[in-house]
Amino acid sequence: MVLGGEGGADGTGVALEGDEARMDAALEKLYGGGRDEARGRAGRRSAGLGDSAPSVARWLGDIRSYFPSTVVQVMQKDAIERLNLTRLLLEPEMLDAVEPDVHLVGTLLSLNQVMPDRARESARTVVRTVVQELERRLAQRTRSAIGGALDRSARVLRPRRLADVDWERTIRTNLRHYLPDHRTLVPERLVGYGRRQQAVKRDVVLCIDQSGSMAASVVYASVFGAVLASMRSLRTSLVVFDTAVVDLTEQLHDPVELLFGTQLGGGTDINRALAYCQGLITRPNDSIFVLISDLYEGGVRAEMLQRVAALTAAGVQVVVLLALSDEGAPSYDHENAAALAALGVPAFACTPDAFPDLMAAAVERRDLKEWSERQAETPPPP
Repeated sequence: MVLGGEGGADGTGVALEGDEARMDAALEKLYGGGRDEARGRAGRRSAGLGDSAPSVARWLGDIRSYFPSTVVQVMQKDAIERLNLTRLLLEPEMLDAVEPDVHLVGTLLSLNQVMPDRARESARTVVRTVVQELERRLAQRTRSAIGGALDRSARVLRPRRLADVDWERTIRTNLRHYLPDHRTLVPERLVGYGRRQQAVKRDVVLCIDQSGSMAASVVYASVFGAVLASMRSLRTSLVVFDTAVVDLTEQLHDPVELLFGTQLGGGTDINRALAYCQGLITRPNDSIFVLISDLYEGGVRAEMLQRVAALTAAGVQVVVLLALSDEGAPSYDHENAAALAALGVPAFACTPDAFPDLMAAAVERRDLKEWSERQAETPPPP
């Protein structure tokens, strides 16, 4: 990302003009400082955007003019971390200039409790933009994958009534028994629909760690929670926790309101969250419990493990995700992850694009350890 620069063009021998010079100036403000101590002492290049929202807003406008959105998002994230611009995100003019993305939403949510009223509506606009984009990207695939898994899990091989026979699948299953002389097919087995009296086929409980390191996971999980809640065949609950537990199920119809109901940055009491979620599970054999946490337990570790063991023994399909984000597994408690694996509950990271398939595997009660290992071996799409 270094184009050239002042005083001998940074050793490149190439002087920059026009847009290239302006691109280099934008990069210099963010990445120019700290290249080496001598240069820092000489003061020839130093990072900085100025201590005001208008100057940062102008810089954000510049980088959006010269770089693609994927690069802009990386530069914004670096600017917040390297130049300590968190305070300036509370300014409406700053929020109007940013490129919305998941990491920015996580930062805004962490500032939710101190955000002034004049910045709140701009922040909601940023969050709403990101949520809508994620829903467009993920909703249809989620409904398709989970809906297909629910249909497959509901089929029976011995339908009791003629009306329950799935004739299309029965014919395809028995094609090898076609009798050409008689121009007929003799089905060896029938494939039928499951009984449909019970509209809700699975209960899903999402339990999300809202400590600061889980910001991106909170955003993605909230969007998926809203999508799952829109499916009639699922009964979805969503709970967030730090040292306290908050049930946000009532907000699932509006993921933006749901996200503003979180409070990123607290401690962690997984055991307390599990105790609450156990009370939500009334049909263990038809329930999927998804814990999203880095597993750094601040509560009673032994009780936490006992509760997970009790859930699995009761027939609940337990899924533990160290992260639900594009960045892979973060720092996490390896000892707790190993203890869960010993209980038959592997803990692994999952990308948002893979989450629909993971939930489909959970619906069908496939081996999730095998599923995660297969995902790890699959190269990412080009």
